[in-house]
Amino acid sequence: MNYSKLTLIFIFLSVLSTSGQEVLTIQDAVKTAVENNYQIITAGNSLKIDSLSVSPGFAGMLPSVEASIIDNNSVQNLSQTRSDGTLVERDNAKNNSLNYGVAMDWTLFDGLRMFANYEQLKENQNLGEVELKQVILTKVGEVMITYYDLVQQQQQLSALDSTIYISKQRVELAQNRFKIGKASKLEVLNAQVDLNTDQTLMQRQKELYANTKIQLNEQLARDLKIDFKVVPEIFVDESLSLPKLETMVVTNNPQLNAERIGKRISQLELKQIRAARYPTLYATTGYNFGRSESSLGFTTSSNSQGFNYGFGASLNLFNGFNQNRNEKIGKIELQNAEVAIEEQEQQLLSMLVTTYQTYLTNISLIELEGNNESIAKENLDITVDKFRIGIIPTIEFRTAQLNYINAKVRFSNAKFQAKLSEIILRQLSGNLEI
Repeated sequence: MNYSKLTLIFIFLSVLSTSGQEVLTIQDAVKTAVENNYQIITAGNSLKIDSLSVSPGFAGMLPSVEASIIDNNSVQNLSQTRSDGTLVERDNAKNNSLNYGVAMDWTLFDGLRMFANYEQLKENQNLGEVELKQVILTKVGEVMITYYDLVQQQQQLSALDSTIYISKQRVELAQNRFKIGKASKLEVLNAQVDLNTDQTLMQRQKELYANTKIQLNEQLARDLKIDFKVVPEIFVDESLSLPKLETMVVTNNPQLNAERIGKRISQLELKQIRAARYPTLYATTGYNFGRSESSLGFTTSSNSQGFNYGFGASLNLFNGFNQNRNEKIGKIELQNAEVAIEEQEQQLLSMLVTTYQTYLTNISLIELEGNNESIAKENLDITVDKFRIGIIPTIEFRTAQLNYINAKVRFSNAKFQAKLSEIILRQLSGNLEI
């Protein structure tokens, strides 16, 4: 039985041994992360708070209505001398007064500050939306990278399984050759050492694979002990276009949009500062009930009820030139917001261009490493056949074996690096598939 058939049988048995595990697709992983990830949930709750805050009442546009009740009582020893010289005294004289009612205060005009407040609340909500999008893009990107890292590691495990199988066959063949006197003890020992080395690499790779599974379960905010396997292959989108990505970065990137919203908020804050130059007009009204009783005095009891209303205005005439200083500070902050937009856009486009160049390089490496793997596999097949009939030394066999495993690892890593570049490009453009 040749090497290719043995490898196919081994892979088939490996698939059967893992058939009981959950197959976690990238779509399921992303869906679970969006539903469960703690930081995404926190950002979503922050957005809910921002949404609830968008109201005329929060902006100060609506009146405030307050109900109150005051009940005062006293017991006193009183002594009064009236204008006619009469002296009146009373011990334990009781006095009480009761006032209750409803009052309303309403700011009618404040230099349009309340309208600027309302617009700022809306912009805070918009900011919460883009911040939530940024958190989702970041966390989903992390999940995707970890997921495809597992795919790469799974492929490396498969390659190590194959090379261990070959090394075991080599040990068995060396022992048989030693028994019939066609090989030395040294050949058997070298074969066993190489097998032990391959098994050590397998154990290290299994450890890394298990730890990366735990990391992905943590990112999905689920039980860390859940076992699963990932899909066996990485598919890279090779059709990404730099001009389209640049347009999408300028339009969709949440970090850049957050800076734009920050500029809008700075404009609204400057409006609120300027509103202090205008008078504030307010109105008050209410309906009150009052009752008082006194054991001694010209009036022993009284009752009152009725409306009260009024208007008022205030205007700041001088506050130590703070108004001018506040406006200048507001203008400087607005300029900083404009500079931040330009800086953020330049940084993002620079990162996009460099990542795109890496993306193109990795795509070209996929084809190159794929060809190398095919050549290394063919070379190994020939070397195995020659080794069986004893016409090549063990060092040449080992070299061909290592060349094959390294070629498979490089091919797997090239696909992973290309996928990593694709994910980063989609994150920057705000177009990561969720």
